[in-house]
Amino acid sequence: MPVLTPRFDQFQDRHLGPDATATEAMLKTIGAASLEELMDQTVPANIRDREPLDVAPAISEYYYLQHLKSIAKRNKVNRSFIGMGYYNTVTPSVILRNVFSNPGWYTQYTPYQAEIAQGRLEALLNYQTMVSDLTGLPVANASLLDEGTAAAEAMSMFYGQRNKRVKGDPVSVFLVSDQVLPQTIAVLETRAEPLNITVEVKPVSEFEFAENRVFGMLLQYPGANGIVEDYREVVEQATAANVFTVVAADLLALTLLTPPGEWGADAVVGNSQRFGVPMGFGGPHAAYFATTDKYKRQIPGRIIGVSQDRFGNYALRMALQTREQHIRREKATSNICTAQALLANMAGFYAAYHGAEGLSAIARRTHHFTVLLANALASAGYTLASESFFDTLHIGASPEKASEIRQKAEMEGYNFFYPTEGGIRLSFDESVATTDLTAICRIFGASLDYQGAELTENGGVGGVEDRIPEGLKRTSDFLTHPNFRKYRTETKMMRYLKRLENKDLSLVHSMIPLGSCTMKLNAATQLIPVSWPEFADIHPFAPIEQAQGYKQIFAELEKDLAEITGFTSCSLQPNSGASGEYAGLMVIRAYHHDRNEEHRDVAIIPESAHGTNPASAVMAGMKVVVVKSDDAGNIDIDDLKEKVAENKDNLACLMITYPSTFGVFETGVVEICEVVHEAGGMVYMDGANMNAQVGLTSPGRIGADVCHLNLHKTFAIPHGGGGPGMGPICCNEKLAPFLPGHPLQTTGGSKATKAVSAAPWGSASILLISYAYIKMLGAKGLKAASEYAILNANYIKARIENDYDVLFTGENGRAAHELIIDLRPFKSVMSAGDLAKRLIDYGFHAPTLSWPVAGTVMIEPTESEGKDELDRFCDALIAIRAEADAIARGDADAEDNVLTNAPHTIAEITANEWTHAYSREQAAFPLPYLREGLKFWPSVGRVDDGYGDRNFVCTCPPIEAYAE
Repeated sequence: MPVLTPRFDQFQDRHLGPDATATEAMLKTIGAASLEELMDQTVPANIRDREPLDVAPAISEYYYLQHLKSIAKRNKVNRSFIGMGYYNTVTPSVILRNVFSNPGWYTQYTPYQAEIAQGRLEALLNYQTMVSDLTGLPVANASLLDEGTAAAEAMSMFYGQRNKRVKGDPVSVFLVSDQVLPQTIAVLETRAEPLNITVEVKPVSEFEFAENRVFGMLLQYPGANGIVEDYREVVEQATAANVFTVVAADLLALTLLTPPGEWGADAVVGNSQRFGVPMGFGGPHAAYFATTDKYKRQIPGRIIGVSQDRFGNYALRMALQTREQHIRREKATSNICTAQALLANMAGFYAAYHGAEGLSAIARRTHHFTVLLANALASAGYTLASESFFDTLHIGASPEKASEIRQKAEMEGYNFFYPTEGGIRLSFDESVATTDLTAICRIFGASLDYQGAELTENGGVGGVEDRIPEGLKRTSDFLTHPNFRKYRTETKMMRYLKRLENKDLSLVHSMIPLGSCTMKLNAATQLIPVSWPEFADIHPFAPIEQAQGYKQIFAELEKDLAEITGFTSCSLQPNSGASGEYAGLMVIRAYHHDRNEEHRDVAIIPESAHGTNPASAVMAGMKVVVVKSDDAGNIDIDDLKEKVAENKDNLACLMITYPSTFGVFETGVVEICEVVHEAGGMVYMDGANMNAQVGLTSPGRIGADVCHLNLHKTFAIPHGGGGPGMGPICCNEKLAPFLPGHPLQTTGGSKATKAVSAAPWGSASILLISYAYIKMLGAKGLKAASEYAILNANYIKARIENDYDVLFTGENGRAAHELIIDLRPFKSVMSAGDLAKRLIDYGFHAPTLSWPVAGTVMIEPTESEGKDELDRFCDALIAIRAEADAIARGDADAEDNVLTNAPHTIAEITANEWTHAYSREQAAFPLPYLREGLKFWPSVGRVDDGYGDRNFVCTCPPIEAYAE
């Protein structure tokens, strides 16, 4: 790797916002003589690291890309017809360029502020509509992490439903077809064990529903062996016995097959990967979850619904937000907080671009090519598992024959799947070509008559008969909404994508100051390689010998993350922050069980913790005990000691976020960890605020045993409008043996727990982004990023503290990397929501609203923002304070004012009649910088933010705006 780089081309200089002159001015405003002094005043001396990180020196962006190209060459991209839930796909170039590679789409935040998120909300509504139509069920969410966790969420949901009124022992058996994908079964077993759910895997023909012992079942449609079965009879039997039916289904197959919703399924789950999202060695891909209207209050994750703005106009927003786990905490049945929004958007646009006819044609061609191969293999004497299939063939073969086929196939550049139970399995997809058919027949020693022919009008191959049973052929329409019929040309699709993008505020417009969410720069150089075929087109179950480039990246990234966290080992498998929380707790659980201390099941959690922390603890089979905070926002150590003493014999762990969720480096953190360790517990650290630690301190230095890392926060993976994320865990040598394994690739420790994600290394392709972040910053740059995050937060504090009360500070009056400002003194004239909406008029996204303290906002600027942007933001906050004061003095109308009416649309500003007591200029251009091209216009007025609609619409409605 080259280390000599041009001095003018250091990534650190591109990544950090303030230059030397700005830094000096900011320190003067703060009242610190240097960055080092500010760090000493902020980070407690007893945990401060003075030695540099053992991370390689930084390399420039240019040299990094050359370095990565050499690694990419170590990956061998075979034609993978492995299937098993992952397929080759053709991403339409218009989507690849305008969405996947577009910062206007990948730097958006989760659409909590509906007025500046109407574009991505419509895209996600398209996705929900697509899923609902294809599955035949009325309610779908806006994506989950992967098929395995979606199935596990369904299992947990129906376990709770079945047992909510049961007296005595719960009904605890979940039947799983032996044709369910093995990675899904592994995730199910992981999730079931701490909840005391019994997963029984067997052929569907052996399912029994008597004796009130079974609460649900999971079917695969089509099965892992490719067989298309009619499950209507078994579903009827299950329904009669009060047993819920979950079906894991292939979305492309559902264009030709009768959807499960039409034959009685209570929920349908799966993956939308083959709708235009590359395999990426496992992810990221958007899983889907659909259910009946009866369970819309229990569905995990996010749902987009139809609402209206203050003018009564059509508007979208996140619906059913009471499902958000920071509200339900330990009462939650799911810890989901991250979706796969960017990938869901891509899948929804893929469906919109192709439409029902296009998807059906892709499916029919895929199916007919599979039929052609089946005919050739049958003529050559091979036995097939079934005459009924969609895209997958299970071919009988002895171990010797399978080994011979495998050797030939890999020599010719083809990968198939070789099940442990024997035989050979292969799955076709939309990329299959006549050359593939010819090559595969040659590998199997079969003759092929087909030499290529014109496709029929419906996309099939002329003269080829379907192998789908007549009674299971789809007859119902789908994707009938105009959004799936209007954008078939590239011109129309390009304009549609741009029109939606223009409705959304993202990092391309201004800073997004969300506390605890770390909306930092997602550098283009970090993102470019994700779409390289050497990384994008590898199947997650391809032989590891073909993925030596990935293997090198994993090894280097694991080493660097372990060094940064002060630990010895790392697992890259968890594919979200919440998944990382859960994985960390499951590793702690396994450690205690290995020591014959199964009784240790109490998790102590501060009241300031992220809401997913208690939810994750409950999912890991733990009981939650809450510790109070003191007046300064720190953990109340006396209360902690009392709770530890009360639960000493059963203490499993403490969950702690550091710096705290209140934006403070607590000085007693070492003592806190020691108290827990003395009682036999372990310390789990939530890594949400790791971006204030890197290079300055570490979880290992502080005394934690395991932590998860939000790579979409500290290590710069984009938020993508609400996902993707990654949540690797790092741990010490005590917990390393229990890191999670996988049934289809070798991962984890010597006593590995079962998989927490469907893919072995989670969303592997986006690990490239964090790998690049570390390589291009190096040890010095990583530390500088933490220093500038703290500098920027304290600069904002210094600029606004005469106008707003900063709720919590450290021992020396400093903030960490984020700060909370208290709006409760203004509640008679301005709510936190009013400030959030008014900031839109000033061109900014709102900070984190009313969390972790009601009536406040939490601000985090990130190290990537320069002084000029920070000043604009501070000027906006100060101007809004003046607007609140005007209302308090009576100079502005208490009902009709710029705060209560915010945000203001261009339609309102340019209307012929202006009825407000303030001017148009005050509404739209309250500060001069807004006239300099920095004005962002929301596409709708203030949207009703009331929680919990009971009659919401979560699919595209047939409204006039969509009329053809």
